Amino acid sequence: MNTGVARKTVGFDEDGLRALAGTRSFERGLGYLEAVSGLEVGDGSVTAVVHGTDVYEVELTHGGDEGISGRCDCPYGQEGNFCKHCVAVGLTVLRRAKTIPHQRAAARARASTLEGWLSALSRDELLALVREHVAEDRELRRRLELRAAAARSDLRTVRDRVVALIDPRPFARYGYIEYVDAAGYARQVAEAADALRALIAGRQAAQAVGLAEEALRALGEAYGEIDDPDGVIGEAAAAMAKAHLEACGAARPDPDRLAESLVGHLLGDGSEVTDLDPLDYAEVLGPSGLARMRQLATEALRRRPSGRAERYLMERLVKAGGDVDALVALHAQDLEPSGATHLRIAEELEAAGRADEALAWAGRGLRDCAAETHVDGRLVEYVCVRYAKTGRAADAVAVRRDRFRVERSLAAYRQLRSAARAADCWEAERAAALATLREDARREQGGRYGGPVLIDALIDDGDLDAAWREAAGRAGDRQWERLADLSRETRPGEALDVYLRLVERSTEPTGDRAYEHLARLLQGVRDCHRALGTEEVFGAYLGGLRTELKRRRKLMSILERHGL
Repeated sequence: MNTGVARKTVGFDEDGLRALAGTRSFERGLGYLEAVSGLEVGDGSVTAVVHGTDVYEVELTHGGDEGISGRCDCPYGQEGNFCKHCVAVGLTVLRRAKTIPHQRAAARARASTLEGWLSALSRDELLALVREHVAEDRELRRRLELRAAAARSDLRTVRDRVVALIDPRPFARYGYIEYVDAAGYARQVAEAADALRALIAGRQAAQAVGLAEEALRALGEAYGEIDDPDGVIGEAAAAMAKAHLEACGAARPDPDRLAESLVGHLLGDGSEVTDLDPLDYAEVLGPSGLARMRQLATEALRRRPSGRAERYLMERLVKAGGDVDALVALHAQDLEPSGATHLRIAEELEAAGRADEALAWAGRGLRDCAAETHVDGRLVEYVCVRYAKTGRAADAVAVRRDRFRVERSLAAYRQLRSAARAADCWEAERAAALATLREDARREQGGRYGGPVLIDALIDDGDLDAAWREAAGRAGDRQWERLADLSRETRPGEALDVYLRLVERSTEPTGDRAYEHLARLLQGVRDCHRALGTEEVFGAYLGGLRTELKRRRKLMSILERHGL
């Protein structure tokens, strides 16, 4: 089963499953508890089948500190999400918690029994067992035939089988390899890599080098037509690249020819499939091979100055030479408007012990990108952290102030506030920042979608009185709801008006997310009535609403679960 993997460090309980799946998928999973069958508990994993619009296979594992992971071959699970089917299996496991330890112990016992039985078989009995399965399993027979050919150094047979194993056409039913077939193809690629290692062990490393290069070229050509969301084919291709490196280390091919082969692969269309690092070959290439690679990289970069693969190759080679100035010069040829390249230069200089130059480059990046709305936040953070460390708090405030004037976001406001508080000048900075946001809100005349940043800033400051004053005619629904949530006890009447208005707008949308939101709003209405001492009014209001919406069974169950 080839699927995406959803993983998160949470406890294996209902809260953990909800956190991993999200409220919507969790609620949907509740409706699939009766659809779970074939539950098998192993040592650290659980597999099951869930019957939905199709029959889906689910596997859950719990790796201690690594958290829960879930695999499902439904379309949503294929994207790496912890889907409703995973939730259903997880809840089924929790409901059978008392029997799980026994089932896991039984799984360990079965594995131990199998291992003991195999160990006790004689050579003839093992051979008979293998022959039996070879006769029944065509794939197993082919794998063993390849291993045997490699052990005998039967190069023709090995080459024919390796070429067949990396041929994607048997898996490309519609012109490309679908995600359901990716795992099968990945197994074949890994098997081909194992055969090359067997050749190396059989003192046929030179032949393995050529076969590996042929395989890598074929993988590169095929990878663009492969749906590999899990990266399983990428992992198998990396194993093939590792086999190539091992073969080169044993065979010691001509350095110049190897350099040319590597550059051809790295600059080819399929280079991403292996994520090959040319510096892994430095010891095999030696000075002459590295020089040849740098010559070829220079020529390639001259032809395509903005080519990503060309720049990556040259950067790796220059960095390997330890020439920081050359690396800086290379980066400086193509500075990104976001300031990301300036940051890379600064980090290289700082790593070389040239902190002053590093900060100068980072500062230049801020100046060069001053008018850009989207500046790499890491660059801004880099500069501000170093200003703070060197006692330049006022300069850090100036940087945050400049970014706030360009971005006008809540995040930029928070960053300015943090820097100004450290410099003990927040009162003045806040007045100026709020004046800017107030003018923005005035120009928007009623606020953009979601409401003006001014209201978010005031709420974030905890200045609720000012936020209520500015909200009239400007705030978006999200901001109104936030204000009501924070003011249930201090302004129950005003908060109640907000909640009732939002409930009226929320009765039309359907679906779990909309129903959960409506329930939260009604809880707010209830709390306001409690604060006002008018709980009987809420009871009548809720009764009328339930009567109006009684046909929405899922909504009714959600309201009941929230005590409404």
